[in-house]
Amino acid sequence: MAWQQNLQYLIGRPVGVSLMNGQGISGILCNAYGGEIYVMEYLYQAQFAMKHYPFQMVQDINSFPNC
Repeated sequence: MAWQQNLQYLIGRPVGVSLMNGQGISGILCNAYGGEIYVMEYLYQAQFAMKHYPFQMVQDINSFPNC
């Protein structure tokens, strides 16, 4: 998985994550350890949630482009 080679550069940055099931998520990539990525996702109003996804569920991770 090529995206795993870039994980250290993406931690702390806004990312878009493509999952194997066709869904996509976006948020701040907070960490990656124990075979999982940890992403801070926006829920609504002023609420955020830290979610984690196993590496096997991740198809690709891309950083957000500059404005």
